[in-house]
Amino acid sequence: MIFLASTSATRQSMLHNAGLAFTAARPDVDERALVAANPQWQPRETALKLAEAKAMDVSCHHAGAFIIGADQVLSLGEKIYGKPRDRAHCREQLRELRGRTHNLISAVVLARSGKAVWSHAAEAQLTMRNYSDEFLEAYLDVIGDDCVTSVGGYKIEGRGVQLFSTVSGDHFTILGLPLLPLLEKLREAGEITS
Repeated sequence: MIFLASTSATRQSMLHNAGLAFTAARPDVDERALVAANPQWQPRETALKLAEAKAMDVSCHHAGAFIIGADQVLSLGEKIYGKPRDRAHCREQLRELRGRTHNLISAVVLARSGKAVWSHAAEAQLTMRNYSDEFLEAYLDVIGDDCVTSVGGYKIEGRGVQLFSTVSGDHFTILGLPLLPLLEKLREAGEITS
């Protein structure tokens, strides 16, 4: 049995589309508090630690099952950006990212019986175009409350794509789950057919 320690519609869709049978479970992890308590973590380490915390939390309730934990971190240099708190915070983040290249680091961890058994992190680089303040306000009007649901305040699979000039990296990593390495590991473990 496989559980996804996430209620992310995007991650669930990726796994469903890949033909994976799983159950989604909401992890009880305060991501902001965990990051705030560990300011020494670098961006890649942050993504891995958050993914592990989610997998371990759900693993404690489902002994013997494979638990998939995933997280994504946006970094500009060493600065880490999380999900915006509100529209004003989203505006602030998008102004800082405008005209610059940032990294998306997506991590996935497999846990079983309260122990992390495998982890992987992948990175993509995205360059935002130098859009106007008027464009930014119109974008925020259109996406509304969705601005607080993903790191950086954008979903590149939707209207957020209009913020970018170039994108380099694996599609699944950009969406928040390094899917191909995860599927390979599940095949190796005999959880899905090879």
